[in-house]
Amino acid sequence: MSGAVISRVQLAAAHDGEAELTVTLRFENGGESPVALDEHAVRVLMESCRVEHPDQLVGKGWGHVRDALEASSNRFMNSNSNDQ
Repeated sequence: MSGAVISRVQLAAAHDGEAELTVTLRFENGGESPVALDEHAVRVLMESCRVEHPDQLVGKGWGHVRDALEASSNRFMNSNSNDQ
């Protein structure tokens, strides 16, 4: 797959004290960007990549990360629309 891939995963603490996973995306030009994922996004990412351990995410394409972030964000939009 061309484009960015996950080059590193690291457990981190979010501002609220909850655990999150930071994945580092490495681009074809050598640049890197860290991306923080909440618990929901991590679950979606691991399911879509069919892995059981975060270390197995290394080498997976950035599209999986994008989709996991979108799924995590959409869960709030869906719950807010039901409240109105």
